[in-house]
Amino acid sequence: MRKQYKKLTYEDRLTIEHMKNEGKPPKTIAIATGVHIATIYRELQRGIDDEGHYKAELAQQALFR
Repeated sequence: MRKQYKKLTYEDRLTIEHMKNEGKPPKTIAIATGVHIATIYRELQRGIDDEGHYKAELAQQALFR
C-alpha cells in the first residue's frame, strides 16, 4: 500500500527550522515531520535566506509567489 501524501504546514516548517538549527540531519527531520526525505531537501532549498539559513517564514511565503 502506498503512503499518503502530506502537505507541510507552517508548524511543520517551524519544526524543520528548529531541527535544522540544532544540526539534525534531513533523514531525522523527515521522520519527525512524517514526510519523505526528498520533501525535506526541496523544502530546505525553498526556504533559504541570503545567509544560507532555512527560515520557515520564507518557505511559507514562497508558496504564494
